[in-house]
Amino acid sequence: MTVVHPVSFESNDVVTTPESPASEAPAGPTFGQLGLPQQLVTALERRGIHRPFAIQTSALPDALAGRDVLGKAATGSGKTLAFGLPLLARIGAEVKHGRRAPRGLVLVPTRELAQQVHDNLAPLGQSIGVQLATVYGGAPMYRQIQQLRRGVDVIIATPGRLQDLISQGEATLAEVVVTVLDEADFMADLGFLPVVKELLDQTASDAQRLLFSATLDGEVDALVRRYLKDPARHEVKRAGDDAPPAEHLAFSLAFRDKLQVATELAGRPGRTIVFARTQLGVDRLTENLKAAGIKAEAIHGGLPQSARKRALEEFTDARSPVLVATDVAARGIHVDDVSLVLHYDPPTDAKTYLHRSGRTARAGAAGVVVSLLLPDQVGQAKRRFRTAKVDPSVDRIRPGDAPILDLVAKGVAVEPKERTQRDMRRGGGGPGGRPRRDGDRPGGHRGGPRRSFGDRPRPASERSTGDRPSGERSYGDRGRSSGRPSRPRYSNERYGN
Repeated sequence: MTVVHPVSFESNDVVTTPESPASEAPAGPTFGQLGLPQQLVTALERRGIHRPFAIQTSALPDALAGRDVLGKAATGSGKTLAFGLPLLARIGAEVKHGRRAPRGLVLVPTRELAQQVHDNLAPLGQSIGVQLATVYGGAPMYRQIQQLRRGVDVIIATPGRLQDLISQGEATLAEVVVTVLDEADFMADLGFLPVVKELLDQTASDAQRLLFSATLDGEVDALVRRYLKDPARHEVKRAGDDAPPAEHLAFSLAFRDKLQVATELAGRPGRTIVFARTQLGVDRLTENLKAAGIKAEAIHGGLPQSARKRALEEFTDARSPVLVATDVAARGIHVDDVSLVLHYDPPTDAKTYLHRSGRTARAGAAGVVVSLLLPDQVGQAKRRFRTAKVDPSVDRIRPGDAPILDLVAKGVAVEPKERTQRDMRRGGGGPGGRPRRDGDRPGGHRGGPRRSFGDRPRPASERSTGDRPSGERSYGDRGRSSGRPSRPRYSNERYGN
């Protein structure tokens, strides 16, 4: 295995948005100097991306050369383009038209990450004639089948839904020449690796494989040894990776004061993500925040995909600056300028704590992580902090105390973004995006939210245990197959993610 020593420079994309000022372009290689085709270089420049991130600088030459690549980097470090650009470059070198089997495959653990990868890569693929499609549970299957029948070049998929489509004869991986596994460690945590292995076994043994993960131990290491051949290993270690570059605070409080303190912190200017343990807890806390006059949205695995997508859009655009979530949002949701992460319910382990906390202090920005602890949770929380290599003091507080008021005063408001009709037709994928055809169109219908076909109630005789959320471990996305459906839109996914 070729080992490329970690580099110690920060991500250096130059992206100007209404919420982030332009910075001076640092010295370093350009995308063209790394070997990227000029068409993709031009497409990146049109989107304001002129310099590669550290992980992209490290991994692109080997990936473009056709080698298997093993990438390790923190979330938010630019992994999507690190695997997406070589994938598009190879598929775009021989563009095909009409009905065709996919030649590229990107496997991701969650629906939100699938849509985010698509939104980042689809405009770039369009510039070179490469058609991408998303395949995930919670969206109408028949629309995904229509896309596949028309012909696509790259599938971005969650494992369960893709396996269902293959079992129905609507998808094949026989012609895949590049396979990407994104957030492989998270897929292992969710129990998806057996399905991932089944899918990888259906691709050619000599296909190029790109695997990116925040950690490379346990089941992920076994996956690497089985499927990657002499991979080039690229690890980008940034300042602050061992201890996230956020300010970590912990407050001990009485149960009767917990909701009031959370409400005060959630009212802080700026984007805030609040983590609760259960789906019911998320729903209750969201309603309490709304009753207090705070614009908040809920996201968890028990919601239909259309509702999850709508909540994420409201949060991303800062129209609802507070997102209340279960751990479904701890990985795979990348929103910049989140200034506060609030652990309303403490996580179960240090790894989850770090993933939750990693939603703030991204790309060099400042951020605050606050844990609300009941007295009997303090001891376990301190052990979790030590494992996570953070050392916040645990202060006893009540509503309205100075530490809470100081945090609220330091918040910086984010200007809400109103989506134009053109943006909505693009599906929020950014400049150059294509209209989505998976039933997740934003906007309303006759003055109210449009309910996608896949969200209609199913007849009782066609429901399985997978149609009802059964707990957050599966993020509301798993179900048991009840056999091949008579109509695609009523399919029960095996994992349904």
